[in-house]
Amino acid sequence: MPPAARVSVTAVYSRAERSMSFGAIAGDYDRVRPGPPSAAVDWLLPARRDVVVDVAAGTGLLTRALAGRARHVIAVEPDDRMRAVLTARSPGVEVLAGRGEEIPLPDAAADAVLISSAWHWMDPDRAVPEIGRVLRDRGRLGIIWTGRDPATPWLRVNEWFLGIDQGNVAAGAGLHWNGRQVSLPEPVMFDNIETTTFRFIRRMNVPDLVDWLSTYSRVITASDEVQAAGRARAADALAGQFPAAAEIDVPMLSLCWRADRLPRGGAGRPGRRARPD
Repeated sequence: MPPAARVSVTAVYSRAERSMSFGAIAGDYDRVRPGPPSAAVDWLLPARRDVVVDVAAGTGLLTRALAGRARHVIAVEPDDRMRAVLTARSPGVEVLAGRGEEIPLPDAAADAVLISSAWHWMDPDRAVPEIGRVLRDRGRLGIIWTGRDPATPWLRVNEWFLGIDQGNVAAGAGLHWNGRQVSLPEPVMFDNIETTTFRFIRRMNVPDLVDWLSTYSRVITASDEVQAAGRARAADALAGQFPAAAEIDVPMLSLCWRADRLPRGGAGRPGRRARPD
């Protein structure tokens, strides 16, 4: 594509629009995006889990992992299209329209609020106080990002999806891992901060792997031409590296963060941060 004709993704789509782009591919998102590993979900959850809320629940990949671990699971999701898939595929779960900055629950209603692969789209100055409002005292905030291991040499994703704007990558908005982190605004509402990493292998066939790499916002919002060219390059590269392979073992990471809500009107213990594995 000539330089004058190239479309800048960031010039056309705002960060807020990219954050809501996943609904356009909600079915594929649910089919090929990775769910969190069981060990990571167990690590995030507190001992008391009568009411657990999955905020920015998407199509319910984390929600369904929580369903067998909590007495009552509530999924909160802003996008109607994602919420429709979530409702259809998550029987027995209460599904509500809302977002991290506006959770449709009363004060001190939840033992845990968990967020999977969506914290980077939220405004922490608004989301943290809102989550703190919804959590009971000593309730748990847990955040997880699950994706490919960026150290995998044969997964040259940014080479394959050429033409997608690499110059304006908001945290979490694209194909990079981008060193996830959580910043908490003042006043302090949480302590016992810990982080850890879970590594696992996801076995996939090549078409599903290519579909998965196409479910990131900067690909979804790219032109049809750029998307098609990227998918073709990825499929050709994978076929060349793994000829005749029915499935490929993809190294994966889940980066996890958790903290406990300080008691209302009281002093908590100093926070503790664990080193990632």
